Amino acid sequence: MSKYVILLPIIFPIVAGALLPLFGFRSRRARNIYVELVTALTSVLAVWMILHRPSEDFVLLNLAGELAVMLHIDGLGMVFAALISVLWPFAALYAFEYMEHAEKDNAFFSFYTMTFGVTLGIAFAGNLMTMYMFYEMLTLVTLPLVMHGMDKTAVAAGRKYMTYSIGGAAFAFIGFIFVYRLGDTMNFTFGGVFDGSAIQGKEDLLRIVYVLAVFGFGVKAAIFPFHAWLPSASIAPTPVTALLHAVAVVKSGAFAIIRITYYSYGTDLLAGSFAQKLVLGFAAVTVLYGSVRAVKEPHLKRRLAYSTISNLSYIVFGAALMTPLGMTGGLLHLIAHAFIKITLFYCAGAILHRTGLEYVRDMDGIGRKMPFVTACFFAAGLGLIGIPPMAGFISKWNLGIAGIAEGSEFAVLGVAAVLVSALLTAVYIFGFLIRACFPAALGDRPEALKSAGASDPSWRMKLPMAVLAVMVLMIGIFAEPITEFLTRVSNGLI
Repeated sequence: MSKYVILLPIIFPIVAGALLPLFGFRSRRARNIYVELVTALTSVLAVWMILHRPSEDFVLLNLAGELAVMLHIDGLGMVFAALISVLWPFAALYAFEYMEHAEKDNAFFSFYTMTFGVTLGIAFAGNLMTMYMFYEMLTLVTLPLVMHGMDKTAVAAGRKYMTYSIGGAAFAFIGFIFVYRLGDTMNFTFGGVFDGSAIQGKEDLLRIVYVLAVFGFGVKAAIFPFHAWLPSASIAPTPVTALLHAVAVVKSGAFAIIRITYYSYGTDLLAGSFAQKLVLGFAAVTVLYGSVRAVKEPHLKRRLAYSTISNLSYIVFGAALMTPLGMTGGLLHLIAHAFIKITLFYCAGAILHRTGLEYVRDMDGIGRKMPFVTACFFAAGLGLIGIPPMAGFISKWNLGIAGIAEGSEFAVLGVAAVLVSALLTAVYIFGFLIRACFPAALGDRPEALKSAGASDPSWRMKLPMAVLAVMVLMIGIFAEPITEFLTRVSNGLI
């Protein structure tokens, strides 16, 4: 198979999305069929590339020496690409009903489709130069989605998102420069790219730069204190927030941290150093901070946003343990959280779409009006808490085992933060579910639901929610082969 084929799943949705506004579709139905076909075909192409990885790297463009735009599929890229390829077609189907009465929906689906290709570019990046390029492109193509409403709140959210992203990219660029100047190669190499003799005397400087790079890429992963853009971005339409908070943007940040930790700087340079302790410490703080804010937050989508802030740092914590066990636990949570959180956002979006209600206090008794949506929320909520045999239990269990095995005080602190966060997660998930299913226990508010006219959505929303809720369970039940594959990735065998 030609190595050039690796470019297809990246360039196809970018071009197809960019051309969408020019086609002048006569109906929304025709446009929706086009978007779903493009999305589905892109997923098929991506999965095909994963199953038939080219043996050679594909250099698209050589700017100067090591500054090449290069594509390559390794084990880590396979994980991320497979995840987004499974979820994106469901995301598009869900968006059709949600956006059916929205204005400027052609522009929305144009950027929505382009984002798929850009995210696959991050997954298939073969070196730091390419990942950084697509990482910057991701900010540009998702900014119009965040600002889609174009009212004062949406514009402010977009401005904050752009400010944080540009600032984070500047810090990440510092790490980029040091890899370019002192590393043996820009290509991702499991174990790192620094030669011990070449960097002798510069180790602490490189560790400082690594911390800067982690916080730079960590802006999209919403590491405290660079998290504030994420709750603000909840103003975007739910199909956008579901992808921002579950798949594309935030997972790209976590993915980039894993990349630079294991494939650029290397754990030999970092493990046991102040750099590792700093990242572990901030990850633990973020885990607790996000959970506490979620408990206090009355707005349902923002509650889930703060939950995302917490759960992203589970992944960062796993990566910062700098052991194969830690990386495996982090990757497990990257997968589990994506399925769980996108389902929860879909449920929140369905409630907003059908009722206009946004605050938990107004949703007393909604379980009786929207039983399907509430059941899906319940299944995904159990996974987020980490109740066995759901996917969230498997990932949190492996993170706990990895933290204890690593044994340092910061690792143990991180495990304690994960345990406390699980308890707080139960509080904010069951806080909604009790109101939804047992309103009399907290003081019934029937007037809100009567005026809202609540009912379950159509099959276009139900199908993604049902399939993904079932996947939360199936990932937990069939965790063993997934864990075995991720263990091979974490040991550099794929």
